[in-house]
Amino acid sequence: MLTTFLRIPWTIFLISAAITVLGLAGLLHADQLYGQSRLFERQLLWTGLSWIAMFLMLRIPYRAIRQFSFWFYAGCVLLLAVVLCMPPINGSRRWIPLGLLDFQPSEPARLAYILALASCLMHREQHRTIRGLFVPLGLTLVPLLLVLKEPDLGTALLFLPVLYAMLFAAGARLRHLIAAGLIGLALLPVLWWQMSAEQRSRVVAVMTQRDGGPAPAGDGFHLHQSKQVLALGGMTGSAWRDEPMIEDPAAWQLPAARTDFIFCVIGEKWGIPGCGLLLLLYLALMLRGLQAARATREPFGRLVAVGIVTMVGTQAVINSGMTVGLMPITGITLPLCSYGGSSLLSTCVAVGLLMNIAMRPGYEVTGEPFAFSSRPDRRPGFP
Repeated sequence: MLTTFLRIPWTIFLISAAITVLGLAGLLHADQLYGQSRLFERQLLWTGLSWIAMFLMLRIPYRAIRQFSFWFYAGCVLLLAVVLCMPPINGSRRWIPLGLLDFQPSEPARLAYILALASCLMHREQHRTIRGLFVPLGLTLVPLLLVLKEPDLGTALLFLPVLYAMLFAAGARLRHLIAAGLIGLALLPVLWWQMSAEQRSRVVAVMTQRDGGPAPAGDGFHLHQSKQVLALGGMTGSAWRDEPMIEDPAAWQLPAARTDFIFCVIGEKWGIPGCGLLLLLYLALMLRGLQAARATREPFGRLVAVGIVTMVGTQAVINSGMTVGLMPITGITLPLCSYGGSSLLSTCVAVGLLMNIAMRPGYEVTGEPFAFSSRPDRRPGFP
């Protein structure tokens, strides 16, 4: 028991827990800005359940999960199709009502996709040719298009970076990745056509944003207010001031402050130091996850670790970028930080799987990483 306790990669847990605690502190501050709610207590309950699920993921060796990866993927794809038949909530079909709570299938679908893609790419000969890239691309496009149909542009944007990162880690040829990237750029008009009118207007709002002045109507309002709330915190945040900068309540108005824009609430409270600390924690989590991937010689574990790190990192970049006007408002949450039970639980399960990979002893984790070699007599190592 003591040996197992010492083998647990506590740095990964402590970093993710620190991000969650910052999110809880942001929820408390949101209650001060926008009125009392029960969301802090609910998120605290979800945090306890999610941490339990995280440590339960350590009980099963991760290699045993591989045989169920495609079944998990197929089940999540089915749920993504079912959710499109649900009644819309705020114009989107993202949730399946289950009475006491609403279930969002796109959350577990991301992890299911990573597991299925890792199972596919671990057979390294397959993706060293253009033809071999068709199966990984098909595995990507099915959930991507279903999520985009909900519509959920933010979650849909996560799949392609994960695909490229895992292909690169699996040893795909660089010229094939470049060719696939050029094809992807050529298909951007198709993606634009598949986007809803609301999603297209949010992209246009980024290109036409203006600082200062009255808040614009439409989708530009969210972007204007998110930047304004961040600015109201100043360099050091409102935690060190007795009086607010502006008394006008309209200046503080921020829809989805506890979910999509929790980064703004944290920035308003603790300024640049608070935002910087949060981003550094995400960077530390990514570096620790990549360290675990580098140490993993077994291909399935290494690819899953790379996929999880890319998913969490990309989601953090998209969310923080949209709050400051660098990316369109997509409705994506800040991982481990925003309010939301489905998001927190699925992300903690993914982090638990990352910890599972990092703690496996023996031939599963060594100091020598695997890589593809075109010569059978070449010693494994980075290309």
